[in-house]
Amino acid sequence: MKRFSKHIALSALLVSSGAFAALDAGTNAPDFSAAASLGGEGFQFSLSESLENGPVVVYFYPKAFTSGCTIEARMFAEASDEFAEYNTSIIGVSTDDIETLHDFSVSECSSKFPVASDEAGDVVNAYDAAMAFGMAARISYVIVPGGEIIHVLEARAPEGHIHESMEAVKNWSASHSGH
Repeated sequence: MKRFSKHIALSALLVSSGAFAALDAGTNAPDFSAAASLGGEGFQFSLSESLENGPVVVYFYPKAFTSGCTIEARMFAEASDEFAEYNTSIIGVSTDDIETLHDFSVSECSSKFPVASDEAGDVVNAYDAAMAFGMAARISYVIVPGGEIIHVLEARAPEGHIHESMEAVKNWSASHSGH
């Protein structure tokens, strides 16, 4: 019974813990590169290189193959073609190891967008996305060429991240067409 109580307390802490503070819209996003997987194949993701092609949605999530993270990955995968219409790429970031992410990128991301491994937590910390036990909080950033963060959403429920990120991309695109 004591072990069960500890498990419930740990679960409650994980659910209630959030990041201390996300980076603000209007600030410059920290550049990063990280080991990533797309369709089960490893490569080195670079934010600065991705921004050369258009906006990037960088979303942080706590742990691959958990219910909320699976829902979020599947929803981003379903929306990836619409994001691509706006020259926008997606990268998911967690503290999971790259081997786990090879599987996650195929099964839950449907090989539609990459996921990056930040086992040391350097990227998570740079983006103020740290949560209890070294995991990332659920935070999404929309970053535009030049590196400015134009939208931030910190919410435990995964569903709003895709919709709000898409709206931010559409609004930015409409105000920057012809530039």
